Amino acid sequence: MRFELRVLRPDARATTLYLDASSVAEATGQARQQGYSILRVKSAKTLANMATSDARVFPLGLFSQELLMLLEAGLSVVESIETLKEKEGKAQTHHVLAQLVTFLCEGQSLSQALQNFPAVFPPLYIATVRASEKTGDLPEALTRYVAYQMQLDVVRKKIVSAAIYPLLLAGVGGLVIVFLLSYVVPRFSRIFEDLGGDIPFASQLLINWGNLVHDHGWTLLIGLLVVTVLAVFWLLQPGTRRWIFDRLATVPAIGERMRLYQLARFYRTVGMLLRGGMSIMPALQMTGDLLQGPLRHRLSESASQIREGLQISSAMHSCGLTTAVSLRMLRVGERTGRMGEMMERIASYYDAEIARWVDWFVRLFEPLLMVFIGLVIGAIVVMMYFPIFELAGSIQ
Repeated sequence: MRFELRVLRPDARATTLYLDASSVAEATGQARQQGYSILRVKSAKTLANMATSDARVFPLGLFSQELLMLLEAGLSVVESIETLKEKEGKAQTHHVLAQLVTFLCEGQSLSQALQNFPAVFPPLYIATVRASEKTGDLPEALTRYVAYQMQLDVVRKKIVSAAIYPLLLAGVGGLVIVFLLSYVVPRFSRIFEDLGGDIPFASQLLINWGNLVHDHGWTLLIGLLVVTVLAVFWLLQPGTRRWIFDRLATVPAIGERMRLYQLARFYRTVGMLLRGGMSIMPALQMTGDLLQGPLRHRLSESASQIREGLQISSAMHSCGLTTAVSLRMLRVGERTGRMGEMMERIASYYDAEIARWVDWFVRLFEPLLMVFIGLVIGAIVVMMYFPIFELAGSIQ
């Protein structure tokens, strides 16, 4: 449980602490061990809920860019955040900025103030700010973080934009098929019944389907909606996404590209942290969540080998976290002492390779999808008209 404590520092200045403890007594004990005098203690559950709500609407990227511009203009951190607070119109964002100003005025550093909102500011962002506080170059750290987010967004947008047309095509094709099966086929089935005689098996299936839709249309519609809602709920579960991710990772071509995508994010993040002044071990520990499944375990093994004195390139290569290109680039980074820059170059190389593969896959998948949808629609139409063709032949 999280507690909010209003305390007096040893220099008699009041400040606010947030501590995780199982009880009020444990929280106050932790504060006293740190040399604070307790003024007030209360549960921070309400504040945590507010932070979680703020995380959905707080524009972290825009905040970083605007803060960077104000700092480069010569304003201090407190003045910059106060300026952003005064011009902010959204209540939740204004609340976060106001709280940041309060914490800064109480003597907390920017990284300490950001830690009070873990749902708004991710650990990577806080670590970047904390590293810049040691070097005294916050604008440079914000510049790297903004560039980092922009690079991630570029790759993500390429994948999303490439998926839009196939999804739109599949959606329209699906609607056409549903329209044929729910509206056109039931009406044709009545015509077939009036014709009498021998009807081909495929056409008889359409007649049966048409009768089913005609007699139980609303039941089928409600059942379809229920199945759709359950399917969406199932897909939104974290366990489901992990299961789908693990299954896709076993597909040879797709699995390799998913591995490169994870490694690209991993290398770019570690490179940014290294360039910000962080050492390799904390950077690896902080970025472990970017890797999924076996890659995360391989990273743990690699970190253990690096801790034992093995070179970064050798440890990552032995654990399967490199390719032929990235291995050579890591060795160059070790020789030149520019490991952070080299890791970002590796990520850019992976991003370009992923973008080329996505473009090739979409160019291949789109015509195959069009052919499949055309065959399904064509088969339905042929089955609807086949009895009519046979009737015309018998008349001749």
